[in-house]
Amino acid sequence: MSFTLKLGDKAPDFTLPATDGQTYTLSDFSDAKVLVVSFTCNHCPYVIGSDEATRATAEKYTPRGVAFVGINSNSPNTYAEDSFDHMVKRMEEHKFPWLYLHDATQNVARAYGALRTPHFYVFDSDRKLIYTGRGVDNPRRAEHSTINDLERTLEEHLSGQPISIPQTNPIGCNVKWDGQDAHWMPPDACDLV
Repeated sequence: MSFTLKLGDKAPDFTLPATDGQTYTLSDFSDAKVLVVSFTCNHCPYVIGSDEATRATAEKYTPRGVAFVGINSNSPNTYAEDSFDHMVKRMEEHKFPWLYLHDATQNVARAYGALRTPHFYVFDSDRKLIYTGRGVDNPRRAEHSTINDLERTLEEHLSGQPISIPQTNPIGCNVKWDGQDAHWMPPDACDLV
């Protein structure tokens, strides 16, 4: 079995606290035509460099029935900036148009097979995986990106077209696994394509 969810797999459920003080489960997004789940964090330069590109995508597609959820699974023991308190401060400062959930046990990251930050998963109305990988092709400096795979996927799906490129390699820092070296990845975690 591969580490990361495969195309067609169902979205694993979760019950996670958010920076808005609420707790969310997968079913809380059942009304959305499409669900975008991204594994993200507070400190990663690839996240910081592409947050505004992701904001633009969220603002463009939320009115079309797409829900956006960010999940921070990074261990604050590796980077203190990835703590829940810092998540709350970051959302207060930037007011991103998505919910920001905390996966303190890292069980959700394992269930989805999150490889990097950011790593995007797009699920259809049946919550089957239709795209996994990067958001843009230059997340560290998104203003220099020439490809926005997340927007292409959403546009194709909402227009009733097949997804032309359903899988790309996420570009970013590896998930910071608790108790491991900052650069450690699970042995079965590998590139998607």
